[in-house]
Amino acid sequence: MIKKLHFVIDKTIKNNSIKKIIFKKYSIASPKKSDVIVVVGGDGFMLETLKRYQKFNKPFYGINKGTFGFLMNKFDLKKLDKRINRSKITKVSPLSMNVITKNNMKRRAIAINEISLLRQSRQTASLKIICGKKILIKRLVSDGVLISTPAGSTAYNLSVHGPILSLNCNKLAITPISPFRPRRWKGKIVSFSQSIKIINLNIKKRPVSAVADNIEVRNIKTVNIKVDKSIIFKLLYDRNSSLSKKIKIEQLRKQIV
Repeated sequence: MIKKLHFVIDKTIKNNSIKKIIFKKYSIASPKKSDVIVVVGGDGFMLETLKRYQKFNKPFYGINKGTFGFLMNKFDLKKLDKRINRSKITKVSPLSMNVITKNNMKRRAIAINEISLLRQSRQTASLKIICGKKILIKRLVSDGVLISTPAGSTAYNLSVHGPILSLNCNKLAITPISPFRPRRWKGKIVSFSQSIKIINLNIKKRPVSAVADNIEVRNIKTVNIKVDKSIIFKLLYDRNSSLSKKIKIEQLRKQIV
């Protein structure tokens, strides 16, 4: 039975009555001593919180107070402890991004949804994409490219016409953003086990940034991406609104359209 809860509430939520209800009904445990970390906010805040509280290795239960709340449960503070006890767990591993910039600086970040490479200027990006030991694209001229996890495949990836991936398919989607050459390249679905390397072919004239969810590294030279299976995030969902079910609904919507 889950008894100890730690609440993380987005500071942009100005409705103080939410905080009053939470602090009146529930005793607040520290992150370390809690059974579950409850996140009140939107998808972006959830992604930030997952990374910030990763070290505590606790399950996360999201309550939506954002715009869409795909990663969250519906906003309802009634019988919260009972709903959390009845919830189902979904485990996801993030993408790991290792970047080398044009000044040979090294940066690392993780992404639960996607890693996107985006042009920094009016010039299109010129990129080489390698999967494992094979060259996938010798030269992609585009606004950028996006590597998405199944959990993030209905977010930015879907907006740039990428495929929706089933949650447990163990695949990644590589999706071009406004491709100019090759004009009709639709991208590629690759295995979780594949490492992906992206090289900026023209660092001086065509600068590119790499963004892992909400962490940006500018002026990249190379980016190495792979699934980090040593990190496992545990997300809790109400039985009637699991993450897997939400993804299936989006798949059906895409087929109908």
